[in-house]
Amino acid sequence: MSAAPHDARRALAAIALALLSALFFTQTYVLNRAIASDGGHWAWTASLRYLITLPLLLPLMPWQGGIAPVWRALRAHPGAWLRCSAIGFVGFYVLLAYAADSGPAWLVAGSFQFTVIAGMLCAPFVHRHAPPGDPRRRIPRAAFAIGALIFAGVLLLQLGHAQGRMDGAAWIALGCVLGAALLYPLGNRLLLRHLERSGEDLNATQRVFGMTLASQPLWWLIAGYGWTQAGAPAWPQVLLAGAVALSAGVIATILFFQATGMVRDNPAALGAAEAMQAAELLFATALGVWWLGEAWPHGIALWGAALVVAGIAAFAWMVARPPAGRAPDPRALRTDRGA
Repeated sequence: MSAAPHDARRALAAIALALLSALFFTQTYVLNRAIASDGGHWAWTASLRYLITLPLLLPLMPWQGGIAPVWRALRAHPGAWLRCSAIGFVGFYVLLAYAADSGPAWLVAGSFQFTVIAGMLCAPFVHRHAPPGDPRRRIPRAAFAIGALIFAGVLLLQLGHAQGRMDGAAWIALGCVLGAALLYPLGNRLLLRHLERSGEDLNATQRVFGMTLASQPLWWLIAGYGWTQAGAPAWPQVLLAGAVALSAGVIATILFFQATGMVRDNPAALGAAEAMQAAELLFATALGVWWLGEAWPHGIALWGAALVVAGIAAFAWMVARPPAGRAPDPRALRTDRGA
């Protein structure tokens, strides 16, 4: 079996896993919107997800490499883990929870799709110390062009929903979501780069557990802020946050980390896997209409949704047909165990 077809199949498998993770991630927007509609405070919405995620991960660890390797990695490099989790988990989700009451679930999901190009924009920063010939130091032009197409669709969605006008609160919410879309892939990529440099061998579940554990002190501080502002959370908010923790915090995050770990050394495929989160827009639209009674996108917003779908299809086509005559980097063929 030649290396190129193997590499293409690995990239397509990563895209499939990323699409599946997008389905579970979508619960975040729909359930957070339901919490916000019931008056739940954003600080509790954010902190409860990760406070609940930690005990949910514990039963999985004996079958996913165990806790001991994660604990050794945390003790050896606590600053790196705290930095990555503060960026990729805490900053990301605080901004997303704060924006949850800004509009329909599909609108927040659509804004978050800035992540399809944000991750690629992070590459030169994350790999600035890599050797000059390392392809990860460059922004893959074809992948970036397709990501820009998807983001153009996102902008059309926003314009369609706002009917050409957005008030101050809407712009603040949009800024929060765009910030979250940048911080999530940045935290993930920084952790992958740290593990590569340290030589520590952690799989996707161990990486999620490590970042969840490292972020706990910050989540307790945010929960304390929520207590001072709104008192104890109501039980419906706790239950909905628990559902987000299981769906997005455990299942979706592990699937996403697995997908990106599989293609971490293939810049175009990595960008494609990250861009599959754009499918959240489609899932959020259907769930928001079905469960929350939100309106379907129409007019210019519908054209925006069509561009998102076209971009997803273009990414799948691109990674399935690697450039002729170019030998893939053998590191791209490693399993997630080497991530």
